[in-house]
Amino acid sequence: MSDRLRAMFCDHLSIMRGKYLPASKMRDDESRFARPTFSVHYDKDLLVEAPGTMCLEGIPDMALRWKADEIRPGWEPNTKVVTGDLYGGDGTPIPMCPRGALKRAVAAWEAIGLTPKVGIELEAYAFVRNDDGTISPYDTPGGVVYGTGNFTDPRRFTDAIWNKAQEIGLPLDLITAEYDTPQYEFTLTFDSAVAHVDTVVLFRQMAREVAWDHGVILSFLPKPIPGKGGSGMHVNLSFTDHSGANALANGDVGDPKNLNDIARGCISGWMQHHKAMAGLIAPNALSYDRLQPASLSGFWCNWGGDNRNVTVRVSAEGGKKARLEHRMADAAANPYTVVATVLQAALLGVQNNYPLQPMETGDGFTHNDAPHGVAASLTEALNDLEADTALCAALGSGLVENHIYMKRAEVEKTSDLAGDALRDWYIWYV
Repeated sequence: MSDRLRAMFCDHLSIMRGKYLPASKMRDDESRFARPTFSVHYDKDLLVEAPGTMCLEGIPDMALRWKADEIRPGWEPNTKVVTGDLYGGDGTPIPMCPRGALKRAVAAWEAIGLTPKVGIELEAYAFVRNDDGTISPYDTPGGVVYGTGNFTDPRRFTDAIWNKAQEIGLPLDLITAEYDTPQYEFTLTFDSAVAHVDTVVLFRQMAREVAWDHGVILSFLPKPIPGKGGSGMHVNLSFTDHSGANALANGDVGDPKNLNDIARGCISGWMQHHKAMAGLIAPNALSYDRLQPASLSGFWCNWGGDNRNVTVRVSAEGGKKARLEHRMADAAANPYTVVATVLQAALLGVQNNYPLQPMETGDGFTHNDAPHGVAASLTEALNDLEADTALCAALGSGLVENHIYMKRAEVEKTSDLAGDALRDWYIWYV
């Protein structure tokens, strides 16, 4: 097989869409897609009135554009991969483009002299497809939290994911088993925000495809097995200043009682916009089965030190490794949208000097100090998002309007589904 390029973008549903292209495209280039891709739902339904998609205006093109230096090795034979940005026929950015939203968020921080650095932790469950077409959890009879080896992964599909990631330069910090089985965690190495999220979306697609080669369906759904723990996408965040120093280390962010102004501003923004953020970063019908009290999931509007029962956790490491961890999101969300939301809400806190509520002192199981949690359903979370005009404006009205429209349709489509039927509505895509 001759060399080829797989050009992809991560859409509003967090599905990777793309094309295989000839080697001649391995330069600064573009490829065209139908703009109403942003009208298509998981069940292939085309929602022609979805905002910004121009379905009723001739179904025009949009262009995916990339730079040659963004092309990287792929996981398929003789295939390289690239992600890019989406532009309309008039040459302006598509407002629904999640990668564009993240670039706007990064630019807003850079305008005040700070460059965001991000590290994402992904959690996922593994399933297998039975001969009769039904889907069952992957059998890991000896699986334990922090498990490694063949008791935790009899088919060794996580070994194959690790090896392929190392081979093609998708930097992993760890793979391990999570508390519930068959659940796994994948942590990717800190990097600048856009480069890191590019790595995350490519890694997630690679991991799902390599797992499937081993007969495993790797799902990033937030709560695919009732009665077991949820799967999150934790966003670890820091900033570098003009000198390259960690801007959260002015003071000791390792001590939550000694936060500097940037750290306090970020946390205050997340507390202020807590309920609205959920509509963007926990946007799945199963998200609110995961986001429950006493679930270590980011339900409560609270923050603290080395405490997994708070939504915003201040790393105990401090110094050069000082960082803040936001724990609400799940990996069914678009990672570009998630990080853009986290950055924009944090920036609103810095800019507006919101008052910061006291640090959490409760145990998170039987009592806590949080003023409130997130909504009880995706519908309510979308209402909270729509009401938060400051956050919507920061993210971009075009992206938010399309998101709310498509997710309200998702609520209607899944309202009669529960349990395995609801999981299976999503599982091949998330």
